[in-house]
Amino acid sequence: MMDKEAIKNAVLDIIKAIGDDPNREGLIDTPRRFADMYEELFWGMDKNPAEELRVGYEIGHREMVILKDIPFYSMCEHHFLPFYGVVHIGYIPDAEGRVVGISKLARVVEIIAKRPQIQERMATNIADTIEKGLKAVGVAVVIEAEHMCMTMRGIKKPGSSVITSALRGILRKQPASRAEFLALIGH
Repeated sequence: MMDKEAIKNAVLDIIKAIGDDPNREGLIDTPRRFADMYEELFWGMDKNPAEELRVGYEIGHREMVILKDIPFYSMCEHHFLPFYGVVHIGYIPDAEGRVVGISKLARVVEIIAKRPQIQERMATNIADTIEKGLKAVGVAVVIEAEHMCMTMRGIKKPGSSVITSALRGILRKQPASRAEFLALIGH
């Protein structure tokens, strides 16, 4: 459960620590706005993404299912700056051909994205959730993102993309299946 009062107090302390006046007209409501923003940015903290995969359909489909270009925004746990981009997900259903509605895959991404993290862990968590939740024989996740910590501070390289992947089952073990996934997402 998010403690919005603690967030407000922390932001008030930060405003003072950088040498600004928290009672200045433009800053008076900033601690509240910040707490409201964090509630929105981190709503996935208390959610179980696997719940989204509980309702499925056993239709006997045994071929790859792909949802690509799922937009996301997340927050880097190192600097608490955003990173954003797209997620591509592919899975091969189990022997019964169990599939879920495609919006469920996007919901898994959305829940996992709404936590402080690093991109590599995000890819791993999405892949593991889908593999376990669907009992899929293969899962592939590719994330392409731009990190504001690379753009705004430090090295200052806007436009740089980080690409991470997480492969499970057949999509990890069989080069032909992996190549099919990468070709279908345009890589």
